[in-house]
Amino acid sequence: MSRRYIVLAPRAFTSRAAKMAHGVIAYSSDTVVAVVDPALAGRRVRDVMPHLASDAPIVASFEEGMAFAPTALLVGIAPAGGKLPDDFRAAIRSALKARLEVVSGLHAMLNDDVEFAALAREHDTRIWDLRLPPAAPLFSGAAWDVKAKIVLTVGSDAAVGKMTAALELLRAARERGVDAAFVPTGQIGIAIAGWGTAIDRVVADFAPGAAEQLVLEGERRARELLFLEGQGGINNPAFAPVTLALLFGGAPDALVLVHNVARDRIEDYDVPILSYRALIRTYEGLCATVKPARVVGIALNTRDCSDDEAHAEIERARAETGLPCDDVVRNGPQALYDAIAPALVKTEVLHV
Repeated sequence: MSRRYIVLAPRAFTSRAAKMAHGVIAYSSDTVVAVVDPALAGRRVRDVMPHLASDAPIVASFEEGMAFAPTALLVGIAPAGGKLPDDFRAAIRSALKARLEVVSGLHAMLNDDVEFAALAREHDTRIWDLRLPPAAPLFSGAAWDVKAKIVLTVGSDAAVGKMTAALELLRAARERGVDAAFVPTGQIGIAIAGWGTAIDRVVADFAPGAAEQLVLEGERRARELLFLEGQGGINNPAFAPVTLALLFGGAPDALVLVHNVARDRIEDYDVPILSYRALIRTYEGLCATVKPARVVGIALNTRDCSDDEAHAEIERARAETGLPCDDVVRNGPQALYDAIAPALVKTEVLHV
């Protein structure tokens, strides 16, 4: 089903809080027909965020957005804690009454809201809570038998561009004729791909099993290569557990390290970002205890850099690590994919 989204992102569209909106605009096959942000009303998406390359209008209200014939409302923000802002309720009510599908990646489940659930039933529409996970089994080891090569994006922190790197490298692999798939593990990836599991909503003991189920499903979709979307960061005090679930449950054969060069500390915590070498040692050391996987390349996020600054950061990472490195958004993913492709080989678990 192809959706025509009106995106709800008031007072937030140009901030990182609206990464749900940004991801869907950039990568989804669904269409964004309007964005609600009163502070930017009258402009178009490309006027305020040129890299998204979208001519969707920005409007002051949900009612104005209805003029563009949407079929779905997307809650376009991902606030800390995942609660629904109170001032979003009126637009969600109006959307349900207009029989629009409501799509949300919040931790707060909109289907659990008595008022919203009743309106959805009354108006014969649905609420899609992207973060509502299916039941997951304990990890079984079946992921170790997946024949497709599994590449996991791992980060220096949360929200540095792991999903973007996976999607861009997927594009390059498909351009090279590889039968490849993206395996979504977070709410934005699920909205883009239309399937997946939000690992951060799975009970801890079952999170590796959920990751395993995802790569098993991924292999049903592509025979040769899977790009498993990473989450969190290994020394992020809040999100490291979900990182570990993917490292072990996802059974990767190779890792791509992702880093935002503008960041030197873990966001929201007074914890330093580890050096490239320390991150590589840590990620490879953890994998080596079960199923070895090497870091085969580095994807940098240099959005806040000039061209010269970006070039210098890329060269520094290459010199420090000896690994292929690039910004797959600024420079395209083809060069990095071609550099890492020879290193993408199946690895075996130490003890089965």
